[in-house]
Amino acid sequence: MKKTSRILIIFAATCFLLTACAQKKSIVYKSKKYRIGLSIPASDDVFRNKIINAMENEAKNLPDTDLVVVNAKGDPARQKSQISNLVAQKCNAILVLPVDTLLSSDYTQIANDSGIPIISVNNFLKNQDDAAAYVGSDSITSGIMEAEYAVKQLNGKGNVVILKGEPNHETAIKRTEGFKQVLQNYPEIKIIDEQYGDWKRTLGMQITENWIKNGTKFDAILANNDEMAIGAIMALKENNLINNVFVGGIDATPDALKLLKEGSLKVTVFQNAAGQGSEAIKAAYKLVKGEKINKKIFVPYELVVPNDADKYLGKQSAK
Repeated sequence: MKKTSRILIIFAATCFLLTACAQKKSIVYKSKKYRIGLSIPASDDVFRNKIINAMENEAKNLPDTDLVVVNAKGDPARQKSQISNLVAQKCNAILVLPVDTLLSSDYTQIANDSGIPIISVNNFLKNQDDAAAYVGSDSITSGIMEAEYAVKQLNGKGNVVILKGEPNHETAIKRTEGFKQVLQNYPEIKIIDEQYGDWKRTLGMQITENWIKNGTKFDAILANNDEMAIGAIMALKENNLINNVFVGGIDATPDALKLLKEGSLKVTVFQNAAGQGSEAIKAAYKLVKGEKINKKIFVPYELVVPNDADKYLGKQSAK
């Protein structure tokens, strides 16, 4: 009986040691896994959603990496809190698409105080120099490209109205700056109004309807993005003015490319959402692996005119 008991004790002890070793091995494996935090501004924007989808897809291809996604729902205070939470979750790097550039000054300090690199994507941070990097496109370039094409189509004269994105949004500021940088060289072109449409189709339509109802005379609408341009086109069509007004946008979204092919949208500028998302994840992964990256990682813009519509529809459907 004593011998049997001794055997049982030895067997139990062996099982315990094997279990402990297995658990220890599991813990070591988990501790090797990298964690990248991602704070998005909202989920109601077509273009930004493409960036986010590309990030999620790219993260799946990287070994030992988890992507932790949080949604600020348009609230800068919530985004600040979420970045603190990502730090508390011991993320190895943080990616952020800022809700509001001017209200993002604390983000870099929160991350840097904990020794965690923070990368802004598609929109600059207030203290961008303190961030590890920016991944996106050079926004002023897209505004210049759209405006230069518009000027040629207008033969250097006419009244222009501008649909801007969000106040304090670096991309909206720079794209509008690009418009004005070009237009100021043409004395016969006048900017007669500019309104914030918050990147939204519904507001682009509403603002354009108001311009029409108020008797505002304009020859061109330059929009900071395609969604607002599409809204403007809807309003122009309803008022039988679509053949009288040049409309331009930025992003080359599938809906915009269809209107470009149709002829109601005259120009757009391809901003590679999938490229930005993919490059952002790659940059964060390099940092957590201890590799160096550039402070600014630009994904180039491309001008898209009606003859290019099918080509870019193919590009977009392939993403």
